Amino acid sequence: MEKKHLIDELNMQLANWNVLYTKLHNYHWYVTGPDFFTLHEKFEELYTEAAGYVDEIAERILTIGGKPLATLQDYLAQTSVDEAFNKEQPKEMVETLVKDFQLIVSESKEVIVIAEENNDDVTADLFTGIIVSLEKHGWMLQAYLK
Repeated sequence: MEKKHLIDELNMQLANWNVLYTKLHNYHWYVTGPDFFTLHEKFEELYTEAAGYVDEIAERILTIGGKPLATLQDYLAQTSVDEAFNKEQPKEMVETLVKDFQLIVSESKEVIVIAEENNDDVTADLFTGIIVSLEKHGWMLQAYLK
């Protein structure tokens, strides 16, 4: 039963990263204004990283005997990340990403606890790495907002 719980949590993170990947593309395409070049490039960096996490998480689910979600409908039903609205101004885009990253960090810490309860150090390590990256990105984005 605990392994199922871990797989469910991993699928929620898979959904989060798929929605975030799409949101980052949206921001990349629709950012305008004086910070266009800075944010356009940063959003591309972030969606490229997100694509890697999508693949790593899905492959981890398969490795431990689960089935990764694989439809947009499933992602939207399971995610805790909101989609982009196509109305955000650059500052709002960055503020939203800071909140999204904080949410995913918090949920990733829960995944680590569940993985450790299942003696799954590989999954725990994967999410520790994700947390390290998101905390750094969050710090940089918050610095941009000041």
